[in-house]
Amino acid sequence: MSDGIRTTTATQRQRVEYPASRYSDAVIAYAILRISFGVNFMLHGLSRLLTDHAKFLGYVNQYFEHTPLMPRVLLVPFATVLPPLEATLGLLLLVGFLTRFSLIAGGLTMTAIVFGTNLAQDWNNAGPQLIYCFIFYYLLAHRRELNTLSFDALRGRSSL
Repeated sequence: MSDGIRTTTATQRQRVEYPASRYSDAVIAYAILRISFGVNFMLHGLSRLLTDHAKFLGYVNQYFEHTPLMPRVLLVPFATVLPPLEATLGLLLLVGFLTRFSLIAGGLTMTAIVFGTNLAQDWNNAGPQLIYCFIFYYLLAHRRELNTLSFDALRGRSSL
């Protein structure tokens, strides 16, 4: 059994699946995706934090000006919280710290963004945003077995 093959009959052999090794192609690919996605998400927020917040708020107000179902009272708090949230979650994903929390929070953030985009009937942006949702799903669904190149794994906290 140590060679990864289990004999079921004298003539039949089956492959036994083992968890991914620390440096397997799957683990490295997962780490590259998590790091790249973290950089992308972090820079969304960081670029907004480093520019004029009033400009971003103006953009958000203009984006939703013809959207009757969007509660205007939510725009300022959302536009205020979104940039630091994106920057923080992206940084956590980049280094693989609190990965589970970051992926769940990021997925919920994307749900809010997709909701607003669809209310604004911006179909050109709605589709690409679903790609972000899928990446959050994929990273979360495969985190337990593939997130071994991360601070969480170094700390022995893969369940967080």
